[in-house]
Amino acid sequence: EVQLVESGGGLVQAGGSLRLSCAASGFTFDDYAIGWFRQAPGEEREGVSCINCADNSTYYADSVKGRFTISSDNAKNTVYLQMNSLKPEDTAVYYCAADFAPTIKTLGPLLVLYEYWGQGTQVTVSS
Repeated sequence: EVQLVESGGGLVQAGGSLRLSCAASGFTFDDYAIGWFRQAPGEEREGVSCINCADNSTYYADSVKGRFTISSDNAKNTVYLQMNSLKPEDTAVYYCAADFAPTIKTLGPLLVLYEYWGQGTQVTVSS
């Protein structure tokens, strides 16, 4: 059974940092793309970043480039999202998602089409 468990969310002031974790199980980690997505109240879910999802391995939405960094610890089957210089507009529920890497590389790195999803973790950035 595939499981994705996010952690690390919380309340932080603007300009602060958080690190989200996504612990994965139930599939061969190296064969899968892992993406981070977020959804703010009343908004559509949007892609933030992903790893093993594109030819250059990582991919970022323009809104987070230079502020967020995605990384993985393959020994722990865990993907991290380091979020620095947080802004109030980063407030959302953050989800990690997984799908077979070749599928994502064909469909596109940050489309909301991943097969497996975690339950989400709330990130709130106060001004």
